[in-house]
Amino acid sequence: MPRRTAASPANSEWLTRRNIVDPKLKAAGWKVCDYNPKLALTSYNNCAIVEYPTDNGPADYALCSGGRILGIVEAKKLSLGPQNVLTQSERYSRGATSNTLSFSSYHVPFLYSTNGELIRHHDIRHANNQSREIKAFHTPAALEEKLTQNLDAACGVLKLLPNDHKRLRPYQQDCNTAIEQAITERRHHMLVAMATGTGKTFTMVNEVYRLMKSGVAKRILFLVDRRALAAQAVRSFAAFEPEAGLKFDKIFEVFSQRFQTGDFEEGEKFDSKVLPNRYLTAPKTGDTFLYICTIQRMTINLFGKSAAFGGEGDEEDDATQLEIPIHAFDMIIADECHRGYTAQEVATWRATLDYFDATKIGLTATPAAHTTTFFKYLVYRYEYERAVREGHLVDYDVVAIRSEVRMSGAFLKEGELVGLVDTANGSEQLDNMEDDRGFEVTELESKVTVPDSNRKILEELKTYCDEHELKYGRFPKTLIFAANDLPHTSHADQLVEMAREIFNRGEAFAAKITGRVDRPLQRIREFRNRPNPCIAVTVDLLSTGVDIPDLEFIVFLRPVKSRILFEQMLGRGTRKGERFPDKSHFTVFDCFDGTLLEFFRNATAITAVKPIAKTRTIIEIIDDIWQNKDRVYSIRCLVKRLQRIDKEMSGEAREDFATFIPDGDMARYADELTKRLTDDFTGAMALLRNPAFQDLLVNFKRPERTFIKGYEVQDQVSSAWMVRDADGNEYKPADYLIAFANFIKGHKDDIVAIQILLDRPADWNVEALSELRSKLAAASLRFNEERLQKAHEIASHKAMADIISMVKYAVDKEKELYTATERVQRAMMRITGSQKFTAEQLHWLERVRAHLIENLSISRDDFDDIPVFSHAGGWGKANREFAGHLVDLLNKINEAVAA
Repeated sequence: MPRRTAASPANSEWLTRRNIVDPKLKAAGWKVCDYNPKLALTSYNNCAIVEYPTDNGPADYALCSGGRILGIVEAKKLSLGPQNVLTQSERYSRGATSNTLSFSSYHVPFLYSTNGELIRHHDIRHANNQSREIKAFHTPAALEEKLTQNLDAACGVLKLLPNDHKRLRPYQQDCNTAIEQAITERRHHMLVAMATGTGKTFTMVNEVYRLMKSGVAKRILFLVDRRALAAQAVRSFAAFEPEAGLKFDKIFEVFSQRFQTGDFEEGEKFDSKVLPNRYLTAPKTGDTFLYICTIQRMTINLFGKSAAFGGEGDEEDDATQLEIPIHAFDMIIADECHRGYTAQEVATWRATLDYFDATKIGLTATPAAHTTTFFKYLVYRYEYERAVREGHLVDYDVVAIRSEVRMSGAFLKEGELVGLVDTANGSEQLDNMEDDRGFEVTELESKVTVPDSNRKILEELKTYCDEHELKYGRFPKTLIFAANDLPHTSHADQLVEMAREIFNRGEAFAAKITGRVDRPLQRIREFRNRPNPCIAVTVDLLSTGVDIPDLEFIVFLRPVKSRILFEQMLGRGTRKGERFPDKSHFTVFDCFDGTLLEFFRNATAITAVKPIAKTRTIIEIIDDIWQNKDRVYSIRCLVKRLQRIDKEMSGEAREDFATFIPDGDMARYADELTKRLTDDFTGAMALLRNPAFQDLLVNFKRPERTFIKGYEVQDQVSSAWMVRDADGNEYKPADYLIAFANFIKGHKDDIVAIQILLDRPADWNVEALSELRSKLAAASLRFNEERLQKAHEIASHKAMADIISMVKYAVDKEKELYTATERVQRAMMRITGSQKFTAEQLHWLERVRAHLIENLSISRDDFDDIPVFSHAGGWGKANREFAGHLVDLLNKINEAVAA
């Protein structure tokens, strides 16, 4: 059948096909040719046959390979969307009865509809397969490969694979199961949300092995957002041993991009295999491999260096643009997929993921609106609160530091001594304020700093550090988030200098770790692995993708409005300790009197914070006015931009503008612009479109940034320790104790241990103490001895009260609060004070006393299980020393302890 000519009634569709669709088919490796009824299909290898006849009419294109029609393409004019045109392709698939393939009522498996710009694809072989947009046509090799794939069979193999690796936690197994079920259901996009520190990477390492082993996926792309994280992922896969004696990279090929020495741990030797370009540009059916790289690198590979975002394209100097087909990967896993805080970054991020026709899995600890929109299906979630409850992460306490300056701003009085900093070179000149001047909270550390405020906040922090060191015998690893690290006016530098002075522990004790220091990744590793620095000051470099398990204090001296950023910052402290296994919690210092935590408390788990929109340039606004694109709105926008220029320009800029507008008065020009455009649109636009005027609108001279040090401003700083419940609510110590008292009174009839302590102390034993601690920890306020002791120390002025005392005091305020030592000493004196004992018996009683101070109860089993007893001869010897009456004695001691 001859091709339609330009005179055809379907002229616009014909033009779409010839000018747009034909080149795209050719780019995918298809030869576009007319149908010839005299030729057999075997003559049309890798051909897109135009106007191919079917029982239901001619298909615009039939994609023929290996003597079979594998695809049908229906093309429409540009003004039509392709989504609703697939039904025509379906009709032609049913009508292609001469084709040798058959899938229920269809004879062609792969269907396409396009208007030249958008391409819609539908694989009709399975009822659950949904149509989706793709970025290019599949190549002949891609369709041949798709035809041989049997996802149902592969999923059957996957289901039979045992998922019992010894390092897997139950929730990680649940996550694997959820992902695999979604794949079985033909989900193409899915999101996994797991709290920071719960092992997202390990979960996916195990998942990738299972997918590759079963054949569900063969070419997998693992994307991260920093090269150091790519190196970390490569190490994780190389260390994983899914089969006895075989590491992952010995079973499957693992490729990566090139790394630098700084991407690995200090002194670490690691050889990675760089992916040959052929694997990207010419994927083969037999290829089975994992490729780990940054999304920035893949963006460059797809779209060129100009498309790299986030300022990190420079890291990928060896990356080049390649011709990569859309089927290069069949699975893409995007780690930290919340990445992208501006609309332009999100657009580039999405374009990179969208390019491939692959199943996409996003991993994040902080699901955002733009990530849930893209990945669509939240397949599995493991929240921070649940991880704390199940013992995989640690909880945090809150210290609200109130600074009058941080809450109300700075007020500099006339005559006060100030430092005026030249922000261009850092020089400082002392002067006196000529008049009163106030600064808003938002201007702190950008226009003014109050050294006394920063000093007093750090001094307040020091009291908590000293208390922690006294209690645990170690200084708490502390991370401070500063407001900025600007040249010559760096808040981070000021905090580091003050911390060194206030703590007085040497130069190495406190350090800045930001993008402006030499080898920041090395500095991060030193902070994590070495005794010094104990205090690190950053802005946001340590906010994501950095593991510091032993971190115990996090200080927010930087206002944060992004929930994603806030939760990532908070996530630095949630991991259990490595060198300090007794790390039971970490402490968050909110230097805005708790308002920062309050701001995020009631926000949804999936943040609604939108990416920062890319604003039009002033030149684009002027062009939109000229092109009559939403002209009234654009004029209003232009007036506001001009008013902003008036407020931001220097006196020199005013002189420059005088060349174009009267007296260089931008404010008056902005006020009159709407009328000028109404009265003389062409004349007004002539100036606005003048290249020299436009250049000045963009590059006008700004005044030098001023920065003031308010040396004589005095701040009032105080703090309050607070307890946080499972819902994120904070309680002052007195309120926490009231809640504890209410809990004890409300559960004295259903918690046996409470009944024993209040009414029948003779039944007190190890099991009762264990039940008490378990029930208290499971409460919404997560009562534990350490928090209760601290609350009593603050509210009741009694340090180290024991849990028995605190339970009794909760019911009756007349009861005495004892320490564990006092309680045990009192009990031992009551039982043994009037009796005489042999020297050996006294040795055993001393062991009992020491054990009770730590445990508040004792049982017969302890004598064989606890080394201090078993090494001395255990139960048999002890009981003989007491002539077989040791059981009675222990019962009396337990009762006395509980009394």
